Amino acid sequence: MVTVNRPEDGGGGHVCGIDTAMEVIGGKWKVLILWALHEGPERRFGELRRMVPGITEKVLASHLREMEADGIVRRVSYEEVPPRVEYGLTKDGVRLNDALEPLAAWGRERREDREREEGTGPG
Repeated sequence: MVTVNRPEDGGGGHVCGIDTAMEVIGGKWKVLILWALHEGPERRFGELRRMVPGITEKVLASHLREMEADGIVRRVSYEEVPPRVEYGLTKDGVRLNDALEPLAAWGRERREDREREEGTGPG
């Protein structure tokens, strides 16, 4: 699925692998949603909303639909009363999260280094 806000380069191709990945995870919230889904096998919508503070219901629903269409999130709807829907990562979603782990480690190290430099952190 191509999202409306994703630019096309005219030729339909990507410049590099980062370009392809950013098409799937671009924006403020998708990486945080991906990480929240990584924390447990299945999550309900309300759980995800609590795990990603500041996200609105509308944005969360929209991003989950896009991530499902991109093949990194699976949605399972149970025929129950009241209705129950759970979200989880597909194999591609797990692989993407694994690929993001070094970036997360870099971010943690950078934050810790800055805190030490400012004298506000441990060390």
